[in-house]
Order: sequence, then C-alpha cells, then structure tokens
Amino acid sequence: GAVLLADGLALMALGYFSMGVTVPAALGAAGSLLAWRWHPLQGWLGRAAARRRLWQLGWLLLAGWAVSVAVLWYLLARQIAAAQGAVDSAPIAAIVVLGSGTPQGQPSPALRARLDKALEVAATHPAAWVVVSGGVDFGETLSEGQVMGNYLRAQGMDATRILQEELSTSTELNLRYSLPLLQDQGVTADAAIAVVTSDFHTVRAQRIARKVGYAQALPVAAPTPLYIRYNAWLREYFAMASSWLLREL
Repeated sequence: GAVLLADGLALMALGYFSMGVTVPAALGAAGSLLAWRWHPLQGWLGRAAARRRLWQLGWLLLAGWAVSVAVLWYLLARQIAAAQGAVDSAPIAAIVVLGSGTPQGQPSPALRARLDKALEVAATHPAAWVVVSGGVDFGETLSEGQVMGNYLRAQGMDATRILQEELSTSTELNLRYSLPLLQDQGVTADAAIAVVTSDFHTVRAQRIARKVGYAQALPVAAPTPLYIRYNAWLREYFAMASSWLLREL
C-alpha cells in the first residue's frame, strides 16, 4: 500500500493525473489505512456475518479486476510483438507520429521515445513522408506538432519531408487531421502508413486509424519510460474499457 501510494503521489507531483496514476494511489491509500486500522476493522467485521460476506465479496471483485488487467496486458504484449517487423517489410508511404505532452515546449520522455522510433523508421524508408500530429493542449503554448517537428529537424531529418498537423487534441483527431495532409502529397488512404505511438497505445491507435479510413495502418511501438510504464499500461486498461463501452473502436 505504501509503495502504491508513494508512486501515485510522486507522479502526481510531476503532473500526471490519469486513471493509471490515481487508481493505484487510491488503492495504496486504502491499503495503508487497512494496515493501520487492521485490528479494529477485524473486530467490526466479526460482529456481523453480513459485513464479513461483503468484505469477502469486495476482495473477490478486486482480485477479478486484477486478473482482467493482467489478461489485457498479456494480450496487448502479444499483439505488440506480432506487429514488430511488419513495417520493415512493407513499402511504407508515410509515417504518422501521434502527439503527447510537451512540457516547457520540449517533448516529454514518452514523446521523445516516439520521435526517436520515428527517426529509425524514417531512416529505413527514406521516401516516406513524416507527419507529426498534435495541437495545443492545456497548459501548453506551442502546438505538439511544432515541438515534434522542431525535434526531428534538430536530429537531422530533412525538413522538406516533415508535415505538421497542429490542431488535433485526441488520437482520433491526430489521425483524422493528418490524412488530408498526406493526400495533398499524393499518399492515399489505402497506402501502407506507419503509426508511431507508445507501446501500450498501439492496439487502440491501430483500430482508431482503421475506423477513420487508414486501410493499411501499421502500428509501430515506442518503449514507454520505466518510471511511468506500468501506470501508462493501467491507464490504457481504462481507455480500452471506455472505448469499448462507448463503441468508439
């Protein structure tokens, strides 16, 4: 409980407030409280059978939820592994890099990993256009697309192959707004297009890409920084669940 709580508080101090951070923090707080008040709690439960049954049911529900998280992570990991190598063998016409945070006008560690992965793919496919996609999010002054383009140019990428999409505020809009930029360059929606994003996000991003019209969206996984990795994967659990409930995929 203390470890989960400390992890959540540390990431909140860095500005992360997703479900992948707040849920472990809440579980950690609850675990710490239980440890502190364990003996009074046992006495309270012992005075009524109904309380004990509810207590046991709560633990069963928590265990079932934890198993469902583990199953989703396993399935995501398998699909990520299966997608690796597909981009190397396909005639890629374009590379779309999905945006993320840009604190103080610089790519966050997660976004930098995406951009570095895009550089690798671009080197393998020198004729492919590169679209960097992201608008101005809360607390930002520069668009994510501008920051991403600046990073790629600073790393030596030819500026003439970079297209900047600077209006989107979600994954769906990243992909929807990037498509006309590619079509203006002669890249059709049925061309092979690499979609670069963080590893945990690849499956949902690929499904959204197909929904908005990318016929051959090939996911490319960038590693998530270790300090946020498990929180980000947990956040994706809730994102996948909400997308499924809202029929967004």
